Amino acid sequence: MSPATAAEEGPDGPRPVDSETRASADDHMALRLWLRLLACTNRIEAPLRTRLREQFGGSLPRFDLMAQLDRQPGGMKMRELSRRLMVTGGNVTGLTDRLVAEGLVDKRSDSADGRAVTVQLTPEGRRQFRAMAKAHEAWVVDLLGGLSPAQQAQLFELLGRLKLSVPEA
Repeated sequence: MSPATAAEEGPDGPRPVDSETRASADDHMALRLWLRLLACTNRIEAPLRTRLREQFGGSLPRFDLMAQLDRQPGGMKMRELSRRLMVTGGNVTGLTDRLVAEGLVDKRSDSADGRAVTVQLTPEGRRQFRAMAKAHEAWVVDLLGGLSPAQQAQLFELLGRLKLSVPEA
């Protein structure tokens, strides 16, 4: 059995090998919680990445960039996109240039600051993004469907508290 498909025996039966299996019962609960959050993120992102690639020929970073632009119909400066996506300007530039080449995004120099570039979804980009967003939402609903609405609300509340308790970098 390969390491990717191997399972460790836990108190409730086999556990999949993932980020969480790095921890043991002797580790601090905060560490175990962090690794569980990471494992959950990875288990949710993996099928989303696969489905975006298979059904739309896209990637999660591409989806995220288009989502930011969809929220700002007037466009956004590249610097702000980079900040919101928490990636380098070079990453945003490469992705944006590919979207421009496909006719999904327009780039223009900012009239107030000649060094700044503003990017905006084209009508076709907006149409394609909205189709992806509709499918993405359905996939997330399906992936989190193992939790009842009450459990989802409780987890949402607890994660909100966690988010507020952790200082920003």
